[in-house]
Amino acid sequence: MDKNNNIDKIEIVRKNMPSTEKSNDLADLFKVFGDATRTKILSCLSVQSLYVCDIANILNMTISAVSHQLRVLRSAKLVRGEKQGKEVLYSLDDDHVTKILECGLSHINEGNFSNKFKN
Repeated sequence: MDKNNNIDKIEIVRKNMPSTEKSNDLADLFKVFGDATRTKILSCLSVQSLYVCDIANILNMTISAVSHQLRVLRSAKLVRGEKQGKEVLYSLDDDHVTKILECGLSHINEGNFSNKFKN
């Protein structure tokens, strides 16, 4: 195969790839999704907005542990909190978070993922 035949394809791909900074940001986003507790919290919030104590109750976790994970999710702009009196009502930040969860679950449910990647 002549390497010169692929120059056009290579240039098209290079022009359409995200920058290194954007690639790093995307990898960091997926690292946040890489924790099962955080994905469970996101799944809860994909159903409805909840208070920390509600999430803790649903997941059988301490309020402190849930609060810690919510801080991580807030800093990644995946969830937002709305102060309601002394409590904070948490919800997903936007529809993109729901779509990421749905796409991931769809991929898993179609059998496109296996545990062979786990160590």
